[in-house]
Formats: sequence, C-alpha cells, structure tokens
Amino acid sequence: MLNSRQRAQLRGLANSLDAIFQVGKGGLNEQLYKQVSEALEARELIKLRVLETSPVTSREAADAIAKETGADVVQVIGYRFVLYKESKEHKSIVLVK
Repeated sequence: MLNSRQRAQLRGLANSLDAIFQVGKGGLNEQLYKQVSEALEARELIKLRVLETSPVTSREAADAIAKETGADVVQVIGYRFVLYKESKEHKSIVLVK
C-alpha cells in the first residue's frame, strides 16, 4: 500500500508518461490483464486510457486492473489513470519512505 508521499512521487514521475494501453468497447478481459501485468513488471509505472466507447469508467477500470494484477492505483484523472507495481527483476523506482 502506498502512502501519500509515495503517491505524490509517482504522480510526478507519471506526468511525462504516455498512455500505453487503452480500454475500449471490448472492456476488460484476460488478455488486457496479462499485457498490463507484463508491462508493470518491465516498467513499474504505466499510464492507461479509457475510451469513451468503453462500458466501464476510468475508476472502475483502474480498480479492476489493479486488483487483477496486484498493482496500486496512483491516480485517476478524467479518462486516464496510472498504475504502479514494484518489479521483481527490473526495479528502477526507489520510493520515499
């Protein structure tokens, strides 16, 4: 679980990121969860986007994907959201205490 200082640190790092996944009219599925999980292992911090045609809101998508992948929701703003999960092999982000 992230504390507020760690969340703020990750929000700052996520500012420059582009969304690498989109949740569209197909909604959430196992393939998306698998791809997000792999991306989190490689990058630790990723930004995703929910399209207007999606059957789920950005908050619902963020919560569901975080639950499936074991990630933390860093922030949800509009159609975008940011997820963080500490990598086992590619650790690159050192969180403040």
